[in-house]
Amino acid sequence: MADIPVKEIGALLDEVSGKVPKLITGLLETIYSAEAGQKMGKSVGNLYKELVDSGIPQEEAIKMAKDYMLSMKDMVGNMTQNPGKTNQQES
Repeated sequence: MADIPVKEIGALLDEVSGKVPKLITGLLETIYSAEAGQKMGKSVGNLYKELVDSGIPQEEAIKMAKDYMLSMKDMVGNMTQNPGKTNQQES
């Protein structure tokens, strides 16, 4: 059996544990920033406008834009609650 480099693994884990919280904090600040909210608003507004301009009735376009916004919110929520998991891994 090969020797396990316990000291090296311990040092690596110490290094990672010091950096991961900062990485997560930075990601959350990016996702929940005012700029991210503005971009989401523009994205949803543009989707609604494109749907209406394409002939989709306003009520249906509102529903589709709302569903889009909620799916984006759910996706971000899932990423922050279950970092590293994909849909296949959750099944």
